[in-house]
Amino acid sequence: NVVELAMRYGNPSIETALNKLKKQQVRRLLVLPLYPQYCAATTASTFDAVTNVLQKWRWIPELRFINQYYEEKNYIKALSKSIQDFWKIHNKPQKIIFSYHGIPKKYHIKGDPYHCFCLKTTRLVKEDLNLKEDEIITTFQSRFGREEWLQPYTSQTLKELPGKGIKNINIISPGFSADCLETLEELEEENKEYFLKAGGEQYKYIPCLNDNPLHISMMLGLIQKHTQGWKI
Repeated sequence: NVVELAMRYGNPSIETALNKLKKQQVRRLLVLPLYPQYCAATTASTFDAVTNVLQKWRWIPELRFINQYYEEKNYIKALSKSIQDFWKIHNKPQKIIFSYHGIPKKYHIKGDPYHCFCLKTTRLVKEDLNLKEDEIITTFQSRFGREEWLQPYTSQTLKELPGKGIKNINIISPGFSADCLETLEELEEENKEYFLKAGGEQYKYIPCLNDNPLHISMMLGLIQKHTQGWKI
C-alpha cells in the first residue's frame, strides 16, 4: 500500500500528493480527510479539491472517500481515554468544555449536518465517561465577521462562567485531529486569558489526539474497514 500526506490549505498540496500516486500507477484511491465531523466547508471542500485534480486525468483511479468518523467507537474511546489520562494528572474540573470550530448559522439552516455531528460527539464522550449533563458544555470557536455563527460562542461562555461560580474548567477541541495554531493559540492562550480576567482560577487545555496510539489505531481501523473488498 502507498500512503501520501496532503494539506487542504498548504504544502504538500492535494495535487502534489495525487500526482505522486499517479506516478506510482495507483489504481485504487482512498481519501481520509482528518475532519471527524463532516462539514461542507472542510470535508466537502476536500472532496472538491481531490476531484478537481482527478477530472484532468485521462484514467482516473477507483475512488473511495471517508465522509466523517464523529461517532466511530474507537474515536470516542480515544477521546475518553485522553480525558481520563489528563484527569489522573490534573484532577477533574467543575466543567469540561467541548469547543468546536464554528460555522455561520445559515450553513446549518441550509442543511449542513456539522452542528448535529458535534453535539453527538460530545454526547457519546459524555456517556462513555458517565458524566452528568451539567458537567459538560458544547461551544463553538473562531467566529469572525458580523453574521451569526453557531452558538454558544466559546469566548463568550468563558467570560460568563466565573460569574456563575464556575472557576475551574478544562477545555478540549474534538473537531481537530491534531493541534495547530487554532488550538494552541486560540484555546490554550487567548481564551484562557478571557477566563482568568473574568475571575476564573484554573483553566487547562486537553491536547488533541495527535499521535496518541489509540488515535493511530482508530485511523488504521477506518482504513481497513473502507478498503474491504479491494485486493491488497
